[in-house]
Order: sequence, then C-alpha cells, then structure tokens
Amino acid sequence: MKWKQKLSENILDKLSIDFLKNQVLKNAYGNTDTLIAKLDPRILIAWYLFFGIVPWFVNDVAFLLTCFLLVMITTWLAHVAGLVMFIFVLGVFSQTGYLLIVSLFFGGNASTILPLLILTLKVTTCSLASITVFSGLDPDRLSNGLMWYGCPERLSFSIAYAYRILPMLMEEFQNVLLSYRLRGNPPDHSGWMGKIRYLIYQVRIIMQAFYPLILNTAKRSRTTVEALEMRGYRYAASNRSVKKMKLSALKVTHLDSVFLALSLLWMVGGSLLMTWI
Repeated sequence: MKWKQKLSENILDKLSIDFLKNQVLKNAYGNTDTLIAKLDPRILIAWYLFFGIVPWFVNDVAFLLTCFLLVMITTWLAHVAGLVMFIFVLGVFSQTGYLLIVSLFFGGNASTILPLLILTLKVTTCSLASITVFSGLDPDRLSNGLMWYGCPERLSFSIAYAYRILPMLMEEFQNVLLSYRLRGNPPDHSGWMGKIRYLIYQVRIIMQAFYPLILNTAKRSRTTVEALEMRGYRYAASNRSVKKMKLSALKVTHLDSVFLALSLLWMVGGSLLMTWI
C-alpha cells in the first residue's frame, strides 16, 4: 500500500500547476542553446512549410516514412519538453493510432492497415515539424521571420505577444486557483470515493477559475496596449526604416546551408533506399 501511495503522490506532483508552468516556459524560452535555435528563422519557417504541407499531398509510404524519421531527429535536437511530447503522443493516438490497434484486433489486413499507416505518418510528421520549429524559435525571432515573409506586422506581433503572455497567464491562473482553495472547503479524500469526490472538486474549481482568469488577463492586456500606444507602436509598425532596422539582425549562415543540404540529402537518399528495400 505504501508504494501505491507514493506513486499517487508522485503523479499529483507531476500534474501540479508549477510543473505545467515550468514545462510550458521551458518549451517556449528554454531551448535557445540548441542546434535548431541557432538556425535563421526564415530557414526554419520555409523548412516547416515543406514538412507541414507536402506530406498531405503524397501517399507514398517510403517518402512519408523518410519525412517522419527526419522530423523525429530534429525534434530530438530541439530538446522539446516532456509534457509537449506526452501531449503529442496522446493526440496522435487519439486521432489515428487507436484505429490501427482496432483494425488489428478485428480482423484487419494489409489493405486496411496501409491507409491508416499513411494517415498516421502524415499527422505525426506535420505535428513533429510544428513542435521542432516552435520549440526552436523564441517570440522575437518568430515574429521577425514572419514579418520578413510579408506577414502583417500586427499579426506577427500578436503571435509574439501570445508567447510572451504565457508566463503571465499561468501565474494568474495559479493565483486564482489558490484564492479558490483558500476560501473553499475541500471534501475528505480518504478512500476511493473520497478521491473521486476530491477530483470532481478540483475540476469544478478549475472551471470556475476561467472567468476571473480571462477578466484579469484582459485588464493586463489593456495596460499593455496603452503602453505600446504611448511609445508610438502604430507609427513604428508602418515605418519602413523601423522594419528594416528590426530585420537587419537576420542572417543566413553556413549552418543554415548545411541544415538544408542535409535535409535534402536525407529526403532523396532515404526515399530511394526505402523504395529499393
């Protein structure tokens, strides 16, 4: 019974708000020293567009498997947070993975499994490419890369601001939950029925915390907008010299060329090898 109690305590510790906040912040800001983070954001965005769009128009298993292996390696190089990978595995399994298992148990053959395998490879490849790119780009570099491609400045700023507001959002959510817990009277969670009642109580508190969370975040967002307006944000967004100055830090290096060359060689060589096998 002791090991069961320790296991449940470890699971509850892992599912705490602090753990979730640390995982989100690590994935958004803690991967600046990786190989993927050293690449130019324009190269990463172009690379992502290829692996995020092209697989949906190809049904060749050799090509899809080659893409999947490449993005799996890049995801490992990006040092993605464990929580993100867990959500990725859970999402892929809930979308397509369970269909493979069901087809095997209910008399499925190769003609049934092959289309499901192709769909699973497409979903996993696009998802891993997204995880790789957005784990290797901080908000400023992502915004600059989108702006260089002609994305409207307000849209690129909104994406960067959404990244930056994550810590504030998580902190505000934790404060609201703590205030509810201080004023509430949680049920006794001894025994299985008590644990179920306590779980329902926790879910109800989380649901009730969303409205004050959105309200408090809206108040802070208004303060941020007023501060930006006072500093001349709209003029800077429409001024070409300011935009040129902001994008002057972008530079394609030898590392970017090597990354693209290795990706191309991997795709060509891997597809030929898979087809030959």
